Amino acid sequence: MNIDKGTLVRASAGRDKDSLFVAVGVHDGFVYICDGKSRPLERPKRKNPKHISPTHVTVETDGLTNKKLRRLINQFMTRTDIQQTDTFE
Repeated sequence: MNIDKGTLVRASAGRDKDSLFVAVGVHDGFVYICDGKSRPLERPKRKNPKHISPTHVTVETDGLTNKKLRRLINQFMTRTDIQQTDTFE
């Protein structure tokens, strides 16, 4: 399982189970995730890659703000016709 920066992921363990996040960094075997609300970009959560499931959606992380991040995650949650290779900007 390869999770890169900008991948939309779903938490599969912990108190944030079943929540959507965006991977904002990968370092020392951990993935750092944010959702723009409970986990803003200034305070990413360190997560073991075993405890998250990547989706096939990537997000452009250049110029990303907490507001844009929340909007992208909400857009993903409300869309039902997302293809496996969609990229949001």
